[in-house]
Amino acid sequence: MCIRDRDRAMVVNVETTTEMFEAVKKYFTRCDCLIMAAAVADYTPVRSATSKLKKNDQPLTIKLKPTPDILKWAGKNKKVNRNREEGKRKIVVGFALEDKAVRARAEKKLREKNIDMIVANSPAAIGTERSDVHIRTADSEWIKLEDSTKAATARTIVRLAEKLYAM
Repeated sequence: MCIRDRDRAMVVNVETTTEMFEAVKKYFTRCDCLIMAAAVADYTPVRSATSKLKKNDQPLTIKLKPTPDILKWAGKNKKVNRNREEGKRKIVVGFALEDKAVRARAEKKLREKNIDMIVANSPAAIGTERSDVHIRTADSEWIKLEDSTKAATARTIVRLAEKLYAM
């Protein structure tokens, strides 16, 4: 996780969804825009093993519980920036990796999580340098970037976030 504070960037290393959530809560008040591009696990084991699980003849069942919804928390807690330009609001950008109904599911996420922009793509984008991406802000139509490099996609996302922040 990278946090930019004024003209400096600061890296906060996290390994778990819980650690990422704690870092977001800690630094969220200091940012103008949160871009949640990390692939956070939706579920985590209810109980972690403290040692190696030895193989035996019995089936193994692992119970999972939902992880905290960091993006939903950010959408709920975005407020006018206190130590920033008066009247400016925080911008929250989320990503949606969807295997079907990409735009419909992403649009639902945009509304339900109260975020300002959603960037949607399919699992085909994983591990590739180029992909098709769909971007929508709360007040705009869909923009489709076809066969776009990830660097070009990032520039587009930042440019759109800057426009939202300027509003």
